[in-house]
Amino acid sequence: MITRYPTHCNDRTCASCVEAGGFIFLAHHAGGFDKDDVAYQSLQTLNAMKETLNTAGASLTDIVHINLYLKNIKDLREACDVFYEVFGDEVPARMTLTTDFFDDRCLCMMDAVVYKKK
Repeated sequence: MITRYPTHCNDRTCASCVEAGGFIFLAHHAGGFDKDDVAYQSLQTLNAMKETLNTAGASLTDIVHINLYLKNIKDLREACDVFYEVFGDEVPARMTLTTDFFDDRCLCMMDAVVYKKK
């Protein structure tokens, strides 16, 4: 069974997440554009992911893989430090990339793969 959850970004072509076969695939999440601070935006992004996962009956601790997209590679250490704050020693596997974003205020964005415990 495949379950698609409503969009979180006002784009009907993109579900906030899709659940299939015990896994949840989170679409791009971002947040905290009110501050030009990558640590703040990283934390707000993870909070947005937490809200989406709550609607699907999962939590951040269920994330097995996360993609971290940064506008500036120089922000890597500061963004990664937030992972320790949120996950402690139980961090998910991670891939980090740099890219441009549609919104100039965006410093980071994330998507993830989650294993939903039964």
